Amino acid sequence: MIYLNEHNLEQIGIDWPALASLIEEAAAAFAAGECAQPIKPYLKYGDERNRIIAMPAYVSRPVRAAGLKWIASFPGNIDIGLPRANSVTILNDPDTGVPVAMVQGSLISAIRTAAVSGALLRKLVAGGEKPLRVALIGMGPIGRMHVHMLNGLLGDRISRITAFDRRDVDVEEWLNGVPSVIPVEKAASWQEAYRGADVVFTCTAAPERYIDEAAKPDAILMHVSLRDYNLDALGNVGTVIVDSWEEICRADTDTERLHLYAGLQAESTMTLADALALPQERVIRPEGPTLFTPMGLAVFDVAVAAHYAEAAKRLGVGLRLE
Repeated sequence: MIYLNEHNLEQIGIDWPALASLIEEAAAAFAAGECAQPIKPYLKYGDERNRIIAMPAYVSRPVRAAGLKWIASFPGNIDIGLPRANSVTILNDPDTGVPVAMVQGSLISAIRTAAVSGALLRKLVAGGEKPLRVALIGMGPIGRMHVHMLNGLLGDRISRITAFDRRDVDVEEWLNGVPSVIPVEKAASWQEAYRGADVVFTCTAAPERYIDEAAKPDAILMHVSLRDYNLDALGNVGTVIVDSWEEICRADTDTERLHLYAGLQAESTMTLADALALPQERVIRPEGPTLFTPMGLAVFDVAVAAHYAEAAKRLGVGLRLE
């Protein structure tokens, strides 16, 4: 077995175009029924905000692998100087079941999350010439990784990133180590970042909904953190894109609330695989914002972990365990 920690992943580096393409092909394999992925269970006890999630999957392409991501999310950790999310990913040989790799730390999960966002966003903005203004709400590790992704994948399309966090976050310290060519400025409120933005990323661990106004009609809402919008703020949405309806329509997500209280049905949404495959004009509707609400598919976690495990073996990175 090869063991990789976050330092090993940093040694390998992040190739955003390659990762976005990996996500596209894994999404196509998932849609074609080539993968296996049970609904992920939530282990909850004590504080209702906390959860530990098991995410098993088999993915057929572009890398063939089976495995499990075991990830804990404890929002209160932020207040005591610990990471909110902590995870470990185990890969098994898909033919024998023998464990072949272990990836420790939440960096791999953050990379996967941003790669999924990048795969869709580059499709949604392809062919345009207008410089885009990005709002990023939530200046934690996931938000930081999205800044990394935007620079590596869409740096020529983004004019500026306006970021906000309810905590007093120093922008330079937050971006330390991120190769950034896109100007990043800090907003005094979420409204300042949100209003007029072409693309809005929500990457928070917000304890309650706070966005109470609709985005402009042509905005793209990359709703990574899933529980930020009041229902009225999503009343003008045109296209709703989900990675999996069965996964996202539960656990009190904004998508589940749209289903329960506003009548949103699975057949009214578009899958990520379809959004990546269809012509852009069939995905973006002129009547309202485009909303992407990804719960996070285990097939993507396993595919990204396998991508890094293969790179580690090729480059001689990591620790061999016997």
